[in-house]
Amino acid sequence: MNQKKSLIGVLLINLGTPEAPTPKAVRKYLKEFLSDPRVVDVNPLIWKPILNGVILNIRPRKVAKVYQEVWMDEGSPLLVLGQRLTKKLDEKLNADGQRFVTTMAMTYGEPSVEAAAKVFRQHHVERIVVLPMYPQFSRSTTAAAYDRLMSSLKRCPHWPALNLLQDYADHPQYIDALAASIEKQWAVQGSKRHLMFSYHGIPKRYVTEGDPYQSRCEATTQAVVAKLGLNESEYTHAYQSRFGREEWLKPYADETIRAMPKKGIKSLNMISPAFAIDCIETLEEIDMQLRDEFMDAGGEAFDYIAALNDSKDHVSLYETLVLENTQHWMN
Repeated sequence: MNQKKSLIGVLLINLGTPEAPTPKAVRKYLKEFLSDPRVVDVNPLIWKPILNGVILNIRPRKVAKVYQEVWMDEGSPLLVLGQRLTKKLDEKLNADGQRFVTTMAMTYGEPSVEAAAKVFRQHHVERIVVLPMYPQFSRSTTAAAYDRLMSSLKRCPHWPALNLLQDYADHPQYIDALAASIEKQWAVQGSKRHLMFSYHGIPKRYVTEGDPYQSRCEATTQAVVAKLGLNESEYTHAYQSRFGREEWLKPYADETIRAMPKKGIKSLNMISPAFAIDCIETLEEIDMQLRDEFMDAGGEAFDYIAALNDSKDHVSLYETLVLENTQHWMN
């Protein structure tokens, strides 16, 4: 008699979020996040005094106010929308019978990787496919998530079998989902507008040292542009969210968007394919800050195209990614 195969674990990993939109909670989150050398790879002897003596005494109050502007009734958008996606994915994967256990963890903060591991142990899971919720690989995001995962396994005497996904920047179903979300927005508007792709930036040095992030972002943009049939005058590719004095990937989104109205681009749609789930960088930085900068510079119409979040297309994409990477476990 054949032994029944154990359930397969599906672990979705995202960056993280404060537990509350308060200075205290934000400080705790920023301390963990900005202490990771994957995020800030400055000599600790230089960085730690700056982080603990300056940044963590100034930024938490400012950042908390930003979180308060986008906080949902149930909590942080990144966490709430991510949990909704996780639940829908689990339901879809198990529509024909229980085969998977799906849960979500954060690289920084809660729910932790250890909490996810506890869920898997309760279901006797011995095979786990890990899907970082970053469409484009970077050492500062995807690699940091895997560092966190491996760190959590240091004390584990018996490791599960792991399948680690790298990214899905040009996966056909991902491109189709992005294109469909853009076309849906154009239909609501009654016409298409100039389309700006804005990706979270990283220091240019990272790319020079071998990080493939820039090329993966460009691959996403070019695939969507081809799918929509756009010419070079109909779209712009840029990077947002830089900080510090070091040069980051260019063109910078804020500088680019301020110059657009003078070039005759006064109606704009913005999309940020680097984010699987809407968060502070999309809901506040794009849909508030960059919107205001565009309109103040002479823009007339601005609409942000939401992340895929817990949409039907996003659930289907993640289902496909999971099934493509677990077929060898189900035969």
